[in-house]
Amino acid sequence: MTTVTQAISERRSARAYLSRPVSADLVRDIIEVARRTPSSSNMQPWRLSAMAGPDLDRLRDAVRQSLAANPAAEGSEYKIYAANLKDPYNRRRIKCAEDLYGTIGIPRENKMARLMQFARNFDFYGAPVGMILSIDRAMEQGQWADVGMFLQSILLLAHERGLSACPQAAWAAMHKTVRAHLALPGEYIVFCGISLGYADLSQPINSLVTGRASFEEIADMRGFTEDARAAEPVLAVQPL
Repeated sequence: MTTVTQAISERRSARAYLSRPVSADLVRDIIEVARRTPSSSNMQPWRLSAMAGPDLDRLRDAVRQSLAANPAAEGSEYKIYAANLKDPYNRRRIKCAEDLYGTIGIPRENKMARLMQFARNFDFYGAPVGMILSIDRAMEQGQWADVGMFLQSILLLAHERGLSACPQAAWAAMHKTVRAHLALPGEYIVFCGISLGYADLSQPINSLVTGRASFEEIADMRGFTEDARAAEPVLAVQPL
């Protein structure tokens, strides 16, 4: 059985999927277990809609119609990225994009090809299951972190069950169409989409392995003795 360490170190965001369907029981099982995700004061400020088959097709059609009328999309209700994003965060973001487009041979100057690839977000990259994750707009920053933990639970549970998934902030920019399709109550903000299915490993875009900052860049340890650190088991984890 997949361990938590394996799931975290092996999981990747898939952007091409097989047409193989995912059973309703399997999707429900993932969501049932994810309900155990911790949240501040156990408020559980998330809402998740999972779609497949004709219902998912209707959302895809509605999004295509919306984009045809307004190629700039509908605008997110929250800031996905900080304005004037500083390094090293901006540098990491740019490298991720360059590496991603590099797997499918799209150079920086080919803006149209990049735009077309980005538009595949709104097809859930061809996945047989699409999810929309929302948060109650009355919540503050601490509860947004809770929603992130719930999202991580979905991703890791999918990997454990042999599925692949990709969190997609791009869906926040289609909140009007999504809201109408799901009859989503007005108090909820569309946080992101999630594509779910069986990855098509023959597609080069799924070969992307993103790097991670070193331990020293993101963490420090204080007050530990050398003996105490040596006594703890060390698990080897390969960053993806």
